[in-house]
Amino acid sequence: MKKTLFQTVEGRLFLLGAFLTMVLVLFLVIYGFIDFDTTKILFFVFLTHIVGSRAGGIGLCILNGFNPFTTIAYNFYVEVLIVCFTYSGFVLSTTDYLKIEWIKKFMEKLAVKALEQKEKISSYGWVGIFIFVMAPLPVTGPVVGSIIGYMLKLGLFRNFTATALGTLTANIAWCYGFEFLEQRFHMIQYIFGAIVIIVMLPYLKQIKKFIADYRKEDSN
Repeated sequence: MKKTLFQTVEGRLFLLGAFLTMVLVLFLVIYGFIDFDTTKILFFVFLTHIVGSRAGGIGLCILNGFNPFTTIAYNFYVEVLIVCFTYSGFVLSTTDYLKIEWIKKFMEKLAVKALEQKEKISSYGWVGIFIFVMAPLPVTGPVVGSIIGYMLKLGLFRNFTATALGTLTANIAWCYGFEFLEQRFHMIQYIFGAIVIIVMLPYLKQIKKFIADYRKEDSN
């Protein structure tokens, strides 16, 4: 007998992601009344991670004077939250628990990225996932890393410990790297600007289309 959605491990991970999201939203709403400017920064850091830029999120925190502990903890929390959704969404869509078309298409794109990298790290197992997630390259990161771990049939514990430790290590490295640049060379603004431009390049067509559609509606 097939399990119901929330009887599966992935269904529970999805619920965990939803819980972490509610906690974050509640925190941002409450903290918004205390310090609206800081809350805006935290929200933009979240958006930066959504479009896949770990370095951009950490850079935003450092540029705005966040201490290393807060920077590392918040960025790590956001990445864990995202992985809970993407990993569970991938597994549930491939096992036909989720049949929502746009989710399946998004997960297919992630699967293509994961398959491109799978063979390079398949023989390294846990260590391969850890290094892949930690590496500061455009295709790496916890989302694709956790999906590769699933494809390699790593157990959930091994997969998520490799992904989590790789993410934490990368966050620490980026944080102290940015802080070093800011304190000694004052170059972080330019590096952060370059990162934002690189991250936004794949979305230029969508942005142009959105602006064109908005202007068309406005003229009507």
